[in-house]
Amino acid sequence: MAKKAKPAAPELYGPSDDYPDPLHTQRKRLTGWKLITALGIGVVGVVVIGLGTVVGLTVQNLQSSLVTVELPSAPEPLLPMIGEIEGGFNVLVVGSDTRAGQGDGFEFVDTELNDVNLLVHVSENHDHAVVLSFPRDLMLDIPACPQPGGGESKPREMQPLNTTMSIGGLPCVALTLENLMGLDIGYAGLMTFAGVAQLSTAVGGVEVCVSAPLIDPWSGINIPEAGNHTLEGYEALAFLRTRKGVGDGSDLSRISSQQVYMSALVRTLQQDGVLNDVGKLYGIAQVAAQTMVLSTSLGSVDVMVAMARALRGIPNEDIVFIQYPVLDADPERYPGRVVSNESLAAQVSAKLQADESFTVAADSSGYGSTQADGAAPEEPAEGTDSAVVEGLVGQTAGDETCTVPR
Repeated sequence: MAKKAKPAAPELYGPSDDYPDPLHTQRKRLTGWKLITALGIGVVGVVVIGLGTVVGLTVQNLQSSLVTVELPSAPEPLLPMIGEIEGGFNVLVVGSDTRAGQGDGFEFVDTELNDVNLLVHVSENHDHAVVLSFPRDLMLDIPACPQPGGGESKPREMQPLNTTMSIGGLPCVALTLENLMGLDIGYAGLMTFAGVAQLSTAVGGVEVCVSAPLIDPWSGINIPEAGNHTLEGYEALAFLRTRKGVGDGSDLSRISSQQVYMSALVRTLQQDGVLNDVGKLYGIAQVAAQTMVLSTSLGSVDVMVAMARALRGIPNEDIVFIQYPVLDADPERYPGRVVSNESLAAQVSAKLQADESFTVAADSSGYGSTQADGAAPEEPAEGTDSAVVEGLVGQTAGDETCTVPR
């Protein structure tokens, strides 16, 4: 749904050195598809469970486990329902790099940054979906954000996207991306390292392809041979975190590598019949509830059920993963950062606001991925009218791709 008109741009806040040095030069990072999986799978799990005899226990356990926060653009609470949620919706999935409560094995960091930012748009007719990945080092305006103790933060101009979590939590991330995209974001979820690892195990692992050995001591991933490999737990987390080991070593390469994982996950869920395995779905739903912070709008079993029923019929070729269009920033003012490719980004925003189906050109994967040997890009499903937006980087869930090690 399109965003309502916003106030004028925020006032200038501080010089360019108000933010830290480029984060990709400082420390290891989480970036992960499991974040969207947590919502998607947890939601789908509740659908099947809700139709089974364990519905009472499941609802009670999930509801009591949920931790929620308010979103400024959250819709009115929905009445209890059995069918699909009506109309389109936007879900923000954020990955936090906090080390609090994550156990051993992660270096200490005294700030909390949102290094993974995925916006999931599901169409009004529930016939296509777009998963938009925003680079963590994207420089953009951050609006005034509500503070936990009351009041608002000061608006800031040209700050890194991944600082919004430390400024105002999940609601601030949502507000910032609402302003950027011109969309209302009514639902959101937040996940940490431990949750990513637990969810990858809960789904039974995901088979990913690498075009050469992938070894990165910074993230801990060690895949000694090219080909297909099934990853779960902390090995899956290491794969999703690796930046220095893929493509050209940039965060943008990591995004395209993550899309390899995301598309493989979607295919795995369909091919392995996970959606019909009540026991496995119940376990996944429990993990999601125990490891995520959800917006109050999403913290309801009824809403999860309704969303899942809307999502389950979308063909793989009509689920499109794209990278938010960017250009290198001025290296003197914003070293190591990126800024919006305004022309291309405007096309993406307009398509989403109008709820128009679109896709990427053939073989448009980024530096961190490539088409698998013998695989051809999937065509849109028959009967759909997905316009190709030239210049976008990404792929569909139907495209079989491989991560390209550095």
